[in-house]
Amino acid sequence: MSNNLLAGKKGIITGALDENSIAWKTALKAKEQGAQFVLTNAPVALRMGGIQELAKECNTEVIPADATSVDDIKNLYTQSKELLGGNFDFILHSIGMSPNVRKGKAYHELNYDWLQKTYDISAVSFHKMMQTADQMNVMNDWGSIVGLSYIAAQRTYPFYNDMADAKALLESIARSYGYRFGKKNKVRVNTISQSPTPTTAGSGIDGFDSFYNFAQKMSPLGNATADQCADYIITMFSDLTKMVTMQNLFHDGGYSFTGISEELIEEMK
Repeated sequence: MSNNLLAGKKGIITGALDENSIAWKTALKAKEQGAQFVLTNAPVALRMGGIQELAKECNTEVIPADATSVDDIKNLYTQSKELLGGNFDFILHSIGMSPNVRKGKAYHELNYDWLQKTYDISAVSFHKMMQTADQMNVMNDWGSIVGLSYIAAQRTYPFYNDMADAKALLESIARSYGYRFGKKNKVRVNTISQSPTPTTAGSGIDGFDSFYNFAQKMSPLGNATADQCADYIITMFSDLTKMVTMQNLFHDGGYSFTGISEELIEEMK
C-alpha cells in the first residue's frame, strides 16, 4: 500500500541481484512510495541477475558501477543526476562479498590479499560512495544514506569469517561519515543489522540454514524477512526519521537482545 512516503525523492539503489535480494525489494517499495531512482551493480553482477527486468518494472535505468572504483562512482553520480534531473535524497549501500568465504578459507587461514578485497568491497566502498557524494555535492539536505550490516559486527559467528570484520568497519564508517554529513548537509547515515535472510548472498554462507533456524527460535518475533527489511529501509529514507543518524539499527525480531528463548531451553532438556 502506498503512503507516498518518498514522493518527490530521488536516489540510488545498489546491489539488486534477483528477486530474493533486499535491494530488489527495496526498489519495488521505493517505486510504490513515489520515489525516482537509478539501479546500479558491479558489471560482473549484472551478468548474473535479472536487474534489467527490475528496471523496467520500476521505470528506471541500470548504470553499471564497481563501487570500489572512485571513477565508476563519479560516473554513476553524474549519469544519475542527468537521468533524475537533480541531486539525491537517498542512497542504499547493499554491497558485500568475501573471496575467503567463497573459496572456503577459514578465519585462521585467511588469504590477506583476499581480505583486503573483502574490506574494499564490503566496507571501504561505503566510504568511497559517501566521500565522492560529499566532494561532488550530490546529496540534498536532510537526505538519508543506509548500509546493510549484520550482528556479527558485534558478536562472534565463526561461519561469518572475515565478513564480520568488514561489517564492523562498515558500521564505524557510518558513524564517522555520519557526523560529517550531518554537520554539512543534515544528511543522516545509518546501518541496518538485519536477521539472517535467505538471499542469494546469505544462503551461500556455510551453515546458513542451521543458523537461520536457530535465530528463528531465539527471536521473540521470529526472523525479519527481506520484505520487512525493505519496509524499514523506506522509513529510513523518508522524512519520518529525520533525526536518526550514526546508528546501527537492529532489525531482527528481538534476536539481538534475547539471551535465550524458551524454545531453545526446551530443546536442550
